[in-house]
Amino acid sequence: MKLTAFAGIATLATTMLVSGLVLAQSSGPVKSLRGTEVEAERPAPELYQQQEGREVRNYRQQPPVIPHSMDQYQIDLRTNQCLTCHDWTNAGDRGAPTLSMTHYLDREGNQLDTVAGTRWFCNQCHVPQADAPALIGNTFGSASQ
Repeated sequence: MKLTAFAGIATLATTMLVSGLVLAQSSGPVKSLRGTEVEAERPAPELYQQQEGREVRNYRQQPPVIPHSMDQYQIDLRTNQCLTCHDWTNAGDRGAPTLSMTHYLDREGNQLDTVAGTRWFCNQCHVPQADAPALIGNTFGSASQ
């Protein structure tokens, strides 16, 4: 009985494998997501200049965009150069906005003296502002409209 069941499963698996290979071969050649052949040279994408000055937020709780270049900023497990200006201990002296107090809360809501590990990598939520076109079309409107 076990041998018969095993033979049946093996036959079914082989049939499905062969039919899958036939279907894959009949669908045509592999197509590139780039729209060109792999060997084709493509021009570099246009670089958009950093916009200076603060941008108005579009909705409540939107992470503010970064109004300055971050090209040389180091953010890794040990270092976060954003904090040299934006940490509560330095912001007043540097004239930079202070981080929200939510950045100093751990997962249980306990107040910390340093930035919580869950908020350490700033560019997970905050991005440099630039006058670049949208990557995909959308119909989003500001909350104030």
